[in-house]
Amino acid sequence: MSRNLTQKIMATHLKQGELVAGREIALVIDQTLTQDATGTLAALEFSALGLDRVRTEVSISYVDHNLLQSDFKNPDDHRFLRSFAARYGLWFSPPGNGICHQLHLLNFARPGATLLGSDSHTPHGGGLAMLAMGAGGLDVAAAMAGYPFHLSCPAVLGIRLTGQLSPWVGAKDVILELLRRLSVKGGVGKVLEYFGPGVATLSVSQRAAITNMGAELGATASIFPSDERARSFLAAQGREQAWQPLAADSGAGYDLLEEIDLSSLEPLAACPSSPDKVKPVRELAQAPVEQVIVGSCASSGYEELMTVALALKGRKIAPGVNLYINPGSRQALAQVAAAGGLMPMLEAGASLFQAGCLGCIGMSQAPATGTNSLRTFPRNFPGRSGTKGDQVYLAGPEVAAATALAGRIADPRELGPLPEIPPAPPVRPEALVPPLADGSAVQILGGPNIAPFPELGPLAEDLSATVVLKVEDNITTDHIMPAGSQILPLRSNIPAISQYVFQALDPDFAKKCQASAPAAVVGGENYGQGSSREHAALAPRYLGVAVKLAKSFARIHRANLFNFGIVPLTFVDPADYDRLLAGQRLEFSGLRAAILAGEELIHARVEGRELPLTLQASERERKMLAAGGLLNFIKGSL
Repeated sequence: MSRNLTQKIMATHLKQGELVAGREIALVIDQTLTQDATGTLAALEFSALGLDRVRTEVSISYVDHNLLQSDFKNPDDHRFLRSFAARYGLWFSPPGNGICHQLHLLNFARPGATLLGSDSHTPHGGGLAMLAMGAGGLDVAAAMAGYPFHLSCPAVLGIRLTGQLSPWVGAKDVILELLRRLSVKGGVGKVLEYFGPGVATLSVSQRAAITNMGAELGATASIFPSDERARSFLAAQGREQAWQPLAADSGAGYDLLEEIDLSSLEPLAACPSSPDKVKPVRELAQAPVEQVIVGSCASSGYEELMTVALALKGRKIAPGVNLYINPGSRQALAQVAAAGGLMPMLEAGASLFQAGCLGCIGMSQAPATGTNSLRTFPRNFPGRSGTKGDQVYLAGPEVAAATALAGRIADPRELGPLPEIPPAPPVRPEALVPPLADGSAVQILGGPNIAPFPELGPLAEDLSATVVLKVEDNITTDHIMPAGSQILPLRSNIPAISQYVFQALDPDFAKKCQASAPAAVVGGENYGQGSSREHAALAPRYLGVAVKLAKSFARIHRANLFNFGIVPLTFVDPADYDRLLAGQRLEFSGLRAAILAGEELIHARVEGRELPLTLQASERERKMLAAGGLLNFIKGSL
């Protein structure tokens, strides 16, 4: 039977279930990655399992988010993660070495492998033919312990690429075109698999930039085949032995199909404040901009930085514009320097920052009030930049360079002929710390901000929960558990960070939950889109949230709710969403028994009337809810 590439990789890693879209399957995970904003909690969760060492092919702890060291919190976390990696057999990437997805592609990615990461942009690895998926930290901790990853078997959306990108049109324009067509919900429950004659015209860096932002469509993963371009990439990294050819079988089918003629694309930008509000740059060409940032996991490698450097060569950025350059890795920075790209950027007036996430996660680089910012980042959710009421546009490095020079959103085709990017110099400054052969004698170093993992009790037989908050469609994990320089350093301290849950929407949310617990939250469509941060489930659970009702849930957040014992219910009648109000009491009689009995229809009573709700869950997920979450469930099975 002919199979597409996604099916082939899933089949070789299938531990449980059948490859039928919508059914629960379990996949063996070869590699894992964590970053420091989610990694400290994942480390605490792994430690709680009582194992001596990780049981994967390779696991890496990266530090790339919380780089600002304004007090002891971040340095303590970094030291904790380094000692944890040494103790349990992980690689460690220190602060300033680069962004996890860029580094993983360069140093560890291999075609045909599975990768699970505690960051929603882990599908970046799909640019090198990996089945790379984002998940909550607890799922990653379980994978580090050798447990398979459970998920709903995704459908496969085939995207046939033809033609070739025109000068000054880049990888970002490909994925923005898909977001324009399909929206931030268009990839939910799907893997996006790219094929066709246009694939060979794209470099691995371009492919990874495209697969990275599949996360903005809600996709489980995105993937390209492994071909000669992949072999050349690995050979340049001294890793050609990791290469193997991989592609869909001849005549393989797809559940859905899209086609993009690369030659028909033009420079695009996503307008504030959603990645799918996409317009041609030519329609935005008069919008003034005071800040431009080139960086993020999607657009900060050698090719992207050199494109900007050559576009700026011999020119000056416009007066009043701040142009920030955030390299994706120490290697990319060294290669740009060796290729002569640093001086053109500095002479043009750009400011150079260390390799890391920085402004993409709201960690510095906030724009001024009432101004426009254009960034090569994957997300522009409201307030994510750190400035309330921000106006953030998303575009590729080509548009970013033209915009910085013009002082307004500008079409890069105005810059003249596209300069040719020289091959990347063979320089690779190494800062990765390899795992110890035996770390059993290593002492894990904590700190006052690293709190023990909270104990979560099992689900009660009956539940009476007060609706504390009702929110709209497309609520993101940024809304639920904000990022930024004030909050991110608290990621290893659940009691402290929980006080910031839903802060922007209801500053009193934490107090209301603790006063009303058990509590309920009501949401609209695609509730919990965006980042994989499990704190958006764990912190509400800590506050007493027991149940969430929504029209639909985003994949990773839904999984995180199960992981921490919050019951995720959807409305049978969407009109019931309109009827529910904050302050109302939901009464569930025999909830635990109904869940364990496999009942899909769950009944609640509110204001004297019946409220029918749906729980779509596997037998395993139901047992997790009854146990109070995945950690309790795993401990109970040991």
